[in-house]
Amino acid sequence: MADLPLPVPTIDDAPAWVAEHLGGLYAESPGPVPVSGAFTGGQAAADAALGLYDVSGYARTRSEVLPVGRRGASRLSPYIRHGLLPLPRVWAAVGDGPARDRTKFRDELLWQEYSRHLYARLGAATARPLRYAPAVAAGAPWEDPWPRDMACMDLVVGELEDDGWLVNQTRMWMSAHWTVRAGWDWRAGEDRFFTHLLDGSRAANRLGWQWTIGAGTGKAYGFSRWQTEKRAPGLCGRCALRDACPIEDWPDDATAPARLPEPSPLLRSDPDVERTAGPRTTAELGEPEAVWLTAESLGDEDPALAAHPDLPAVFVLDRELLRGWQLSGKRLVFLAQTLADLGARRPLEVWLGDPVSVLSGRPVAATFTPVPGWRRRAAAIRPAVVHPWPWLVRPHTGSIGSFSAWRKRASR
Repeated sequence: MADLPLPVPTIDDAPAWVAEHLGGLYAESPGPVPVSGAFTGGQAAADAALGLYDVSGYARTRSEVLPVGRRGASRLSPYIRHGLLPLPRVWAAVGDGPARDRTKFRDELLWQEYSRHLYARLGAATARPLRYAPAVAAGAPWEDPWPRDMACMDLVVGELEDDGWLVNQTRMWMSAHWTVRAGWDWRAGEDRFFTHLLDGSRAANRLGWQWTIGAGTGKAYGFSRWQTEKRAPGLCGRCALRDACPIEDWPDDATAPARLPEPSPLLRSDPDVERTAGPRTTAELGEPEAVWLTAESLGDEDPALAAHPDLPAVFVLDRELLRGWQLSGKRLVFLAQTLADLGARRPLEVWLGDPVSVLSGRPVAATFTPVPGWRRRAAAIRPAVVHPWPWLVRPHTGSIGSFSAWRKRASR
């Protein structure tokens, strides 16, 4: 199909815009386009969320699930994922917070950075177990890995599908239950997360699942009724299965994670860290006429956008990629809202088609992006200017086999 220029959406008409222009390319099509009831996309929304965030109490409440008012999670992750809030900016924003809370929150930012380093170095190999075969329940898999007659699963599946966001604690519940207890393939569960989560990325999703099911560390997370009663008091008492709880105890029959005989040697060292990390300084081969944007680089502080404020920005919705992914419409609405916010402040072109076809032969500026898809497309598009990625910690050559090993070499 031909590449099509699309009108720039407005924030208010984003759901209708998705329905009109992206029919057949999202999971709920041809039905109504879902909208997250919890988040609005765009730089203005991101700035407001960061401005209102108070890190005080984070260390104590970050894992709370219920009541909702006790949740200490920052809710910034959808904006971080799309480059609206770069990690260095978020790191600096909590600098005046209480020391314990600041340290714990920054540890979580470093975990995000670690996931990016891992994906930048290993790429598609992160879809395979990293160091251990995952813990999996013995016997036949459950008919439904997230049965909604369990109050805990009903709560979290509802938040995943309605809001497109979950606190980290419930992400662990869901991934552990899916594989370790229900016996389903973790990659299918990670795909479900990727379909619905507004902050969904292969980097963060895969690392989270690998850690929870023991594929990264050799120790699986033990989800049972104890966690639910501790983190969501009162929820079990409202459950129809409270007297016959299927997660009363840890699943004794789950297989222990088994060490893989030959983990990827890239976990130990990076033979080409400059390729992994991208340029340290701006690489200029010509004079750009536009700025190429991706879903990771939509914020005002994106280096290419900031360096070329008078050039039009160009965002290409990859038709075939979307057709294959079948993301939830709420993810595309969030993206459309973000584009609408950007288009209200500077010239913006939105296309539906093949990014290489749209941009080849057009001199563009871009920000290096540490994902395999960007590298493949950039090799064909040949940007005139490539700006460095705004790392919180620049990748190193050493071990990334575990967070602690990576952290020893990290510069923060």
